[in-house]
Amino acid sequence: MVNYRIKGLAAMLCCIGALAVSCGKKTETQVPEAKVTKGVFYIDIYEEGEIEAVNSINLSSPNIPWRFGNLKISNIVTDGDEVQAGDTVITFDPAEVRKSILDYEDRLIVSNAELEKMLAQHELQMEELSADYEVTRISHEISRMQLESASHESEIKKREIQLNLEKADISLARAKEQIENRRRIQAEEVKKKRLSIRQDEERLEEAHNTLNKLFVVAPSPGIAIVSRNYSTNTKYQAGDQCWSQQQLIQLPDLSKLKAKVNINEVDISQVTKGLKVQIRPDAFSDSTFTGTVTTVANLAQNKDNKSKIKVFPVEIVIDQYNKNLLPGLTVSCRIIVDELKNVCYVPLEALYMEGGKSYVYKKTMGGYEKVEVQTGRANSDYIIIESGLDEDDTVALTDPTVMAKKDKEENK
Repeated sequence: MVNYRIKGLAAMLCCIGALAVSCGKKTETQVPEAKVTKGVFYIDIYEEGEIEAVNSINLSSPNIPWRFGNLKISNIVTDGDEVQAGDTVITFDPAEVRKSILDYEDRLIVSNAELEKMLAQHELQMEELSADYEVTRISHEISRMQLESASHESEIKKREIQLNLEKADISLARAKEQIENRRRIQAEEVKKKRLSIRQDEERLEEAHNTLNKLFVVAPSPGIAIVSRNYSTNTKYQAGDQCWSQQQLIQLPDLSKLKAKVNINEVDISQVTKGLKVQIRPDAFSDSTFTGTVTTVANLAQNKDNKSKIKVFPVEIVIDQYNKNLLPGLTVSCRIIVDELKNVCYVPLEALYMEGGKSYVYKKTMGGYEKVEVQTGRANSDYIIIESGLDEDDTVALTDPTVMAKKDKEENK
C-alpha cells in the first residue's frame, strides 16, 4: 500500500516539473517560407465567365398582329429540362385569338347571308327594270309604226305622232340607261360586300395561323435554357408578358461549347486570338479543361447597367466535350498571355519595396538576410527574379524582423 502511494506521489511530482519547464519555455512563431523556383513562368490573366453553346437554336415569341393583344405566357418548359423534337416548350394564352376566331366566323355567316339576300334583290330589281324597258320598247315601236302609217294624215296629226315617237325614244334611252346604271351599282355593291367577306376570311385564316403560332415546339432535341426576363430579373415563367420576336429559350448544341468572359480595358491589350486558356468550372473545381481564344471584341461595353466600368467581351472555345459542361455554368478562366522559360521566380508575398528598390528576406544558416533583387515580369501569384537569388534559395513570405519583434513582446 505504501509503495503505491510513493509511486503516485512521484508521478505527480514529474507532471508538476514538466509543467513548470513548459511554462518557462519561450514560444516562437514559425516564419512561412518558399523556395526559389526555376522553370517555365506564365504571364496570365484570371477572369470569371459563363459557358455558352457555340451553336444553338433560339426560340422566340411569335410575331402576331397587334389586333390579337399582348403575348402572355401560360406555360413554359422548366429551365434545364431535356426536350425532344416536336415537344411543346412554350404556350401563350390563346383566349384573345380564339375570341377573334369566333367573331370572324359569326361575321362571315352574317355577311354571306347578306350577300345572298343582296343578289336576290338585285335579280328582282333587274327583272323589274327589264320589264319596264320592254314596255317602253313596245311603246316606242307603236309610235314608230304610227308615224310610218300617217302619210295620209294632216300635218298637225303627223307632228303629234312625230313628237310621241321622240318621247318614246327618250323613254327607251332612259330605260336602257337605268338598266346599265343599276348593273354598275349592283356590281359595286357586290364587289364591296365580297371584299368585306374576303377580308374577314383572311383575318379568320390569320387568326387560325396565329393560334398555331401560340404553341412553340422544339425543332430538335436538347437542353432548354430559359432566357432571363430583365423586367423581373428572373427566368421567364407562366404569367409573364413579352413582345413579339423576343428570345425566350435556347436549345444549345452541347457538342461544341465556349466560355464568354469580360476583360477589363487595362488587360485587353494583352489578349489576342489563339491564346491558350485553362478553364475550371466552379461547380466541380477539381476538373480543368483547355480552350483557345477565338474572338476579341473591338468595342468596349459597360460591365453592367449600373456601372461605368468598360470591359471587352472575349470568347474562348473549349477543346473537350464533357457531359458535365452545360450552358450557364460559371467558370474561372486563366488566359496564358506569355510563356517564359528557364527563369527564377518567387511568390509576390516574398517581395518588399523600400526606397524604390526591391528586397527579399533570404534564409541563411544564422536566420534571414535582407537581399536586394532585380525583378522582371509578374503574374497574379509570382514575380520573376532576374538577379539576387539562385535556384533553391529559400525566402520568407513575411517580414521575419516583424515576426521576431512580435514574439519578443509576447514572451516578456
